[in-house]
Amino acid sequence: MTPEDGWYSEDSATLGDRIHGAREAAGLGQKELAARLGVKNSTVQRWEEDRAEPRANKLQMLCGVLGVSLSWILTGVGDGPEGPSEEERSTSRAEELAELRKVRAELTATLARLGRLEKRLRASTPV
Repeated sequence: MTPEDGWYSEDSATLGDRIHGAREAAGLGQKELAARLGVKNSTVQRWEEDRAEPRANKLQMLCGVLGVSLSWILTGVGDGPEGPSEEERSTSRAEELAELRKVRAELTATLARLGRLEKRLRASTPV
């Protein structure tokens, strides 16, 4: 899997990426995870942004709460959450393409409207 697929590979994921992904896979928000670990929300946020790393005791608790192995959280190898299935990625990609087409159509209509307004403004402004 590649970052373009909406998921990350073992080679490119950071500790923060894995914490974030495992937290989401566990269905937890940052505040809820922080409360379970007895740390501030900002601490979890810094971990996920790779601006800080959990201490050993919190790392063990983190793995327990998220249901992942210590080796996975540190390296991406071992027991971790499953990435999205091919079907989920395809569905997501199809939804994104549909939204892109919609936004493009809206933009085209807006640009046409802008052109008409500019034309009227030029026609009504004395030279």
